Amino acid sequence: MKTTKLRVQRSFFLAILAIAITMSYGCQKKSSFTIENSSLSRTIQIIDGKLKTTAIQNKVANKTITPQENVEFQLRISEGTDAEGKDIILTSDDFNVKTVLVDNNEKLGFLLKNKENELEVEVFYEIASDNFYAHKYLTIRSDKSVTLERIDVEAITMKDIYQPYKMKQITAWGPSKWRPGLGQPLYTKQSALFLGTEFPASYNFVENNKGVCGYLLGKEIKVDETYTSYKSVIGVGDDSKFIQDAFFNYIDQIRIRPLRLQVQYNSWFDFGPRVTKETFANSVNKVSQELNTERGVPPFKAFVIDDGWQNSHIDWSDKSWKVNDKFDTNFSTSFKTVNNAKSTLGLWLSPGCNFGARPAVNIMREKGLEALDEYMSLAGPKYMQLLEDRMLELTTQGITYFKLDGIFGHLNRREFDLNGGDYGVPTMNQLDTKGFKPADKRLNDPIYDELKTYYLVAGTERLMQIFEKQHKVNPDVYVVISNGAYLSPWWLQYIDAVWMINAGDAAGGSNRTQELTYRDGVYYDTWVKEKTQFPINSVFNHEPKKTKTGESVKQFSEYLWMNLSRGTGFVELYIKTMKLSESDWDVLAYGLKWTHKVFPYFKNARMHGGNPKEGEVYGYTGWNEKGGYASFHNPTDKEKTYVFNINRVNGVSKNLTKLTVSSPLTNATELVNTEITFGDKLEVTMKAGEVKILEFNK
Repeated sequence: MKTTKLRVQRSFFLAILAIAITMSYGCQKKSSFTIENSSLSRTIQIIDGKLKTTAIQNKVANKTITPQENVEFQLRISEGTDAEGKDIILTSDDFNVKTVLVDNNEKLGFLLKNKENELEVEVFYEIASDNFYAHKYLTIRSDKSVTLERIDVEAITMKDIYQPYKMKQITAWGPSKWRPGLGQPLYTKQSALFLGTEFPASYNFVENNKGVCGYLLGKEIKVDETYTSYKSVIGVGDDSKFIQDAFFNYIDQIRIRPLRLQVQYNSWFDFGPRVTKETFANSVNKVSQELNTERGVPPFKAFVIDDGWQNSHIDWSDKSWKVNDKFDTNFSTSFKTVNNAKSTLGLWLSPGCNFGARPAVNIMREKGLEALDEYMSLAGPKYMQLLEDRMLELTTQGITYFKLDGIFGHLNRREFDLNGGDYGVPTMNQLDTKGFKPADKRLNDPIYDELKTYYLVAGTERLMQIFEKQHKVNPDVYVVISNGAYLSPWWLQYIDAVWMINAGDAAGGSNRTQELTYRDGVYYDTWVKEKTQFPINSVFNHEPKKTKTGESVKQFSEYLWMNLSRGTGFVELYIKTMKLSESDWDVLAYGLKWTHKVFPYFKNARMHGGNPKEGEVYGYTGWNEKGGYASFHNPTDKEKTYVFNINRVNGVSKNLTKLTVSSPLTNATELVNTEITFGDKLEVTMKAGEVKILEFNK
């Protein structure tokens, strides 16, 4: 009776609303609607009862786009993800517009109905007065239970739309073969638009000039239940050649916390899993004394206890991530230690219980928690509630930094929840995965991509919930998702930095040139070859490292500056604290001070030049309205000259004129005090293996 009453009330309310708006709509015979501001507009028309976007105007670039054969959305529905052959695809053309719900310059809303499948969809369009992007989302209701397998909030056909990132490796096994391709935007070649779905695990793609922005869901909505989709976004830039810059500016606006410089120490290279509160305190005191007290480096944002603080050999079924006897239960001693260093405490933790937490998995499995094989399921409600409770407790206690390692696995191995139907993870029995292990090598076959993605979606959504609650507890918390994560820029709506993927935590090589070439080679593959659309200012790259002394000041300085010049705001020191010499500390201090100085340029950091692994000169550069910097590395054993263009391709504004060159290193005297302006070319000559760093100031 209660459900019936609610349905009657809702139907009565909608009927009254529909009559009121339809009367107005009918009197005016209005069939065309527009949301707009000074940057863009979107015109929606009702044509023969169907909803259509008929024009998008990029006012910044003075371009008007007329979508072709477009539909407003697509829904793939079924009786269940495991019901073979029962799925159907509905588009907005299968729905009739019944009511105009909202009609003003900043928001439009329409109620659509599909009688045959007993579905209602409300389509909303939004734009803020001062934004260069607009949103769209759906609310979906059904008069019968139905499974929403995939929701495409946007399905728009344009001649010039393209997909910059096309990799799709959702693999269970294989080193450097983890490129899920989730949460990447679409661009246009002439009209300077960017499009996507504001969800890290979305899959946005182009097929026959149709840009599809949506995501797999695989969830059942019950009678009269309402599901609200993630928002899609369409944004504009002034020039299609630089649409990535516009997209990154948008990401910078929507991220959960502003881009910050996070300089910190991590205990892993010092002690590995053998860390104790005493050894940790010794390193904190030493680092703080040498860098902060004696050499004037600003206090670190955090000192981090890596893998080794947890007791993973006891029962976690009542409370996860319990502390071992090497540390105080509430980290009281360690809190005092970092407070004395004018800093805060950070912790390593693995949501999937990877690495040093694996012994806890079997114990939790025995207690009925949702274990996979070696890891826990990130979609398991019992375990994830324990994880949420513990992470929020630690945040409340004062932990300001979390390194979340082993998200969906690690560099070489991932696990997928294939059989979690009992607790809500979509299953696909028709794929005959009975007997498959969660990291079965057969799962590398793309035929299982949809099944694997359902788990990635479920795990991503559950992590997002935790991150949003963490932010409410401490709006200044700093969260990194590390090994096993994937590079979607929409993660930055929830956390601060993401592991750069497909790279080891220790750069390989017998010397600094080889170490740089290894790491920078991965940068080149990720951002230049594969065209990953993720700002490098928010990357976790496992450097800089300093595990022994004895190298020259020049050698260490050039390695350190090249590393810092990559432009990530997340700088974590991996050092053997007690092995560093006075000159090592001098170099570290000078480098960190330089990072604080040039950090404002990191917002627009990017790679320039050639392929490090091919022996080509390369570097990094970042600029703002006041100036910029550029780094250069010659990875070969021969002298080379490289031409650096002071232009927009490298992020330079045409308004920058009369810039003076300087350098924090001593090997660029021939360029120091040179005056340059926008449009100039700068020749940089480097000896074998040499690194040069240049600053450009008004």
